[in-house]
Amino acid sequence: MNYPVFKDEMKSEYKILVPDMLPVHFKIIIGILEKYGYHVELLQTSTREVVDEGLKNVHNDTCYPALLVIGQFINALKSGKYDVNKTALMLTQTGGGCRASNYIHLLRKALRKEFPQVPVISLNLSGLEKGNGLSLSLPMLAKVGVAVFYGDLLMSLYNQCKPYEINEGDTEAVREKWQKRLIPIFDKREFLKVNKYCKMILDDFAAIKRRKEKKIRVGIVGEIYVKYSPLANNHLEEFLLSEGCEPIVPALMEFVMYCLAGTVADSKLYQFKNKGTMVSSIGYKLLHSFQKKFIKAINEHGEFEPPHDFDHIRKLADKYISQGVNMGEGWLIPAEMAALAETGTENIICTQPFGCLPNHIVAKGMSRIIKQAYPGANIVAIDYDPGATKVNQENRIKLMLANAKR
Repeated sequence: MNYPVFKDEMKSEYKILVPDMLPVHFKIIIGILEKYGYHVELLQTSTREVVDEGLKNVHNDTCYPALLVIGQFINALKSGKYDVNKTALMLTQTGGGCRASNYIHLLRKALRKEFPQVPVISLNLSGLEKGNGLSLSLPMLAKVGVAVFYGDLLMSLYNQCKPYEINEGDTEAVREKWQKRLIPIFDKREFLKVNKYCKMILDDFAAIKRRKEKKIRVGIVGEIYVKYSPLANNHLEEFLLSEGCEPIVPALMEFVMYCLAGTVADSKLYQFKNKGTMVSSIGYKLLHSFQKKFIKAINEHGEFEPPHDFDHIRKLADKYISQGVNMGEGWLIPAEMAALAETGTENIICTQPFGCLPNHIVAKGMSRIIKQAYPGANIVAIDYDPGATKVNQENRIKLMLANAKR
């Protein structure tokens, strides 16, 4: 099937739209891409029209994340805000056996009806969609990788401060300040000075006036898109904050390292080696070394809780499930549950979108095992789909919180 292809020489004229998932991370990454001449905009619409457009353009048996992403794109193109002859859409692809590899074909099929001229860009490192993506150089990849670490840091510190701030808005102000301030450091090698910038960020968040009270900590795990996207999870973090809780959201870098570790694990299980396994192994070691730098900086500061060391998360997974179970979010879900429970976050919400079989099977199947290992674990699975009402989801969470308070 013929479809329009985005070429690098088009970047000066085209606006590239990306779906809403991680606003904090994506705004930093978009700032980096703009330095390379790309004009990128993060879509942040979260109205019912997005879901309705998805239902019109995607079969209702398709997974909920695909429906939302495609619905958000079509809704944006129909809004009249963009010149559809100079607009491209960008999706990430992991090369897995589920949604991340198939969204792009579903999106192109939806575009053929009304917007056949709009190209879809594949952002992937697995060899999919060659010649139809961004020109990813090693310096750009390095900058995006470190940007994810900084985004994780801002996300974590925000959630550790926001529930306790005395002056409303202080935490948002610090987060927004650093979202903007971090972008220029990627112009040169300044972004590699992790200790310097971590300390500055930590000092700014530590200066926020906060109450000393303890609040119920609630971890959020599950399918990658619904776990992070405010559109997909009905602004779950905001709801938990309104209920007087401290949300604990695992780092995005954990998923990135999980994907790399999965490739290496498969090579051992199935006894093969190729260029992909070598690149994944080197990439994992580099990212893990950077993760340890961030963890060390946070520990030395002493005011905030650092993310879990990913090697430790892998060891936790080995207690309950094989690392060969890496379809979808696979072993990462029970491993993150265990990591949360052992560090005092026993109340856990598992976000489960309709149509995500790996998520439902592994998450629900392993919840009982995690509860046996951690008797105090209070785990609830929340389903997200076009027919699920926000009220019903929030009532189930309130019931979980009532059990937590008891």
